[in-house]
Amino acid sequence: MICDSDLRSLFGRRLARFEARQHLVDERLHAAVTLTVVEQGFGADLEGFPVHEAWRGEAALILTRRATHLRRHAGQWALPGGRLDPGETPEESALRELEEEVGLALGPDAILGRLDDFTTRSGFVMTPVVVWGGRARDLTPDPGEVASIHRIPLAELLREDAPQLTQQEGSDQPVLRMPIGDGAIAAPTAALLYQFREVVLRERDTRVDHFEQPHFAWT
Repeated sequence: MICDSDLRSLFGRRLARFEARQHLVDERLHAAVTLTVVEQGFGADLEGFPVHEAWRGEAALILTRRATHLRRHAGQWALPGGRLDPGETPEESALRELEEEVGLALGPDAILGRLDDFTTRSGFVMTPVVVWGGRARDLTPDPGEVASIHRIPLAELLREDAPQLTQQEGSDQPVLRMPIGDGAIAAPTAALLYQFREVVLRERDTRVDHFEQPHFAWT
């Protein structure tokens, strides 16, 4: 998938027809995360996943590794994002967090749409916002929050062995993981990646908010 204006228009149309579900925030914390479509390029190899020259210009998503000194979810894979500031919309928060965490400053016209809210075991309601980042050549991680930045080719989300579903003691629903490179990313991040694949790449109205998260993501 070439990262160009035609792809941007296609993704925008698919998100416009998708009716994203919102969860009641109530006593939980409200956060926004960004699924940011950018050009693959070079300089951000995924662990165990070589970046080939043939992928130059192909579309990818930005993922990060959280800093190891963080109190919650240290060292885990994540999408750029964080808690909404008072008075912010999820879209405003998503763009602010994207600039703060990876140095990518975008305007409101970069917003393509939303996916379903996902309520985490750790007490957050996450609102996923899909953003068009374009070439995004100069990304800089915020050392206070981000250990590294990675561009995951969209083709990697379409692997035949994805998603991976496993049962976990004490849970009725399966844990969802998305295989990436030689490893795998677990829900909640994996659930959002999977719904992005289904809604944006395959134009399917697939819901994911019922999937379980592994025990290490509960706190």
